[in-house]
Amino acid sequence: MRLMHVVDSLEYGGLERVVTDLAIEQKRQGDEVIVFSLQSTEGLASELKRAGVDVAIGHKRGTADLRMLRHMRRLMRERRIELVHCHNFVPNYHAAAATLLMPGRPVIVGTCHDMGMRLSNDRLRRLFRWSLTRTAGLAMVGQQVHDHFVGEGYVTADRALTVLNGTPLERFANSPERRAAGRAALGVADDELLIGAVGRLVGLKNHRLLIEQMPAVIERFPRARLVIVGGGPLQDELAALITQLGLSDRVSLLGQRSDVALLSAGFDVFAMPSLTEGLSIALLEACATHLAIVTTAVGGNPEIVHDGKTGLLVPPADGPALQAALIRMLSDAPLRTRLADQAYQWVVTNASVDKLALAYTSFYQRCMAA
Repeated sequence: MRLMHVVDSLEYGGLERVVTDLAIEQKRQGDEVIVFSLQSTEGLASELKRAGVDVAIGHKRGTADLRMLRHMRRLMRERRIELVHCHNFVPNYHAAAATLLMPGRPVIVGTCHDMGMRLSNDRLRRLFRWSLTRTAGLAMVGQQVHDHFVGEGYVTADRALTVLNGTPLERFANSPERRAAGRAALGVADDELLIGAVGRLVGLKNHRLLIEQMPAVIERFPRARLVIVGGGPLQDELAALITQLGLSDRVSLLGQRSDVALLSAGFDVFAMPSLTEGLSIALLEACATHLAIVTTAVGGNPEIVHDGKTGLLVPPADGPALQAALIRMLSDAPLRTRLADQAYQWVVTNASVDKLALAYTSFYQRCMAA
C-alpha cells in the first residue's frame, strides 16, 4: 500500500512515538510510507529517515496556509498515495482540505489519540466535524476514547473502531544487565529506590502532584529518589518547586532524552499522575520494560493498568492516594515483581507494534472497500 501519515509535528511525544513506530513497522512489512509533518520539526524525523521512511515538512504558517496544502496535494499525486492516515484533529481537516476536488483522491482515515479536550475550541471543533464528512473511518486508541467520540456524535459506530496503541517490545526488553546500565546512566546506587516518570512537562501530566508527595515518601524511605524524563513549558516552574521543597538532591528533571528505553530500565516504580490520557504510549513502554506502575484512573489508563493486577490505579488529582500507592509499591518488592510481570504479559498479548500494524492494515482495507 502507498500511504501517507499526517501529523502536527514529529517532536517527542506519545502520539509522535506511536506514528513513528507504526510507520517503521509498515515500511518493514513492505508498504510505501511517507510521514507529512505540518509544522517545522526535528525530533523523531531522523529516526524515520534512518529506517527508510520518507519525511516531508509542511513548514505551516498561520491558520490557512495554502502553500502547504498545495505541497501536501502535490506529494499525494506524485507518490500516487492510496490512503492518508491523519492523527488527531488539525491534520484531519488539513488533509481533507488538500484533497478537495482532487481527481482520484486518496481515502482519508483518522485516529483520535486522546479524549479531545482541544475540541472545546469552537473553530477547531467545526473544522474537525467538517473533515469527518470526507473521512472514511475513525480509529480510537482505547474504548473510553471510542465511546466519547461516538457518544458525542462525531462519528457513527459503523465508521468507528478501537485500535490499541502498540510499542516495539524488543526496544524495551529488560534484564539485570540493562537495569544496571540504566541506573549507571542515571547515577543511581544499587540501594536507592527509584521512582521514574516519563512525559512532557505540561499541566495535564500533573508532575507537580508527584513532586509534592516526595517529602513524605522520602521520610519513609530516605534512599528514595524521583527522576522525570521529558521537557516542556513547566520546566522552570517545577525546578523552582523542587528547590522550594528542599528536594534538589532527591528529585531530578532530566529534560528531553533520546535514551528513554535505557533510563527507564533502571526504575523501580513508574509513576504517571496524569489528569487525562488517551491510551498512553509511556504506559505501554513501562509495561514492556517490566516496571511496577502507579497511575491515575483516567482515559485509557484503566485499559492498560488493571488495579492490583498490572499496576495500581489512583483517582486523579488525589495527592494522599498517590502517596499511599507509591509507599505501598516501595514497601513491597514481591508486589512490584508480580505487577511488573503481569503488565509485561498484558502488553505482549495486546499491544505490540506488529499487532498495531496488522490492526491498521485491516482497518485500511475495510475503509477502502467501503
